[in-house]
Amino acid sequence: MKTIYSVSAKSTGGRNGHVVSDFNLIDADVQLPKALGGIDDQHLTPETFFAAGYAACFDNAVMHITRMEKVRVDELHVTAKINLVQLDTGMMALAAELGVELYGVDQETAIDIVRKAHKICPYSNATRGNIEVRLMVNGVLIS
Repeated sequence: MKTIYSVSAKSTGGRNGHVVSDFNLIDADVQLPKALGGIDDQHLTPETFFAAGYAACFDNAVMHITRMEKVRVDELHVTAKINLVQLDTGMMALAAELGVELYGVDQETAIDIVRKAHKICPYSNATRGNIEVRLMVNGVLIS
């Protein structure tokens, strides 16, 4: 395996602490969400960063597939929703929902593109088999 890019972030104080990334691109407080005893939900959490990263990465994977297959789309948006869930064992885990809005192609083509993107996205590959990932295309659940 050959590393082509690397970045790091340092946390102090856990979920009620502070995170700083390389070059101080992220330099922010994180706080517990209300569900875990925090004051409210209007603060950054680790899940916020994961959602942003997954959305951007998956968006790029969809764009890559459309370029490779020479499919012209009018509009593309990816929303990643990261859920912190409690398992039956009491342990905490993550689950993800990727909502893809892909306009300018028929629904069948949009679904095909999203399924192919899910196979190549590094975040999808990292989560596959580890957490539940639901895919929605233009408001329709496909997996």
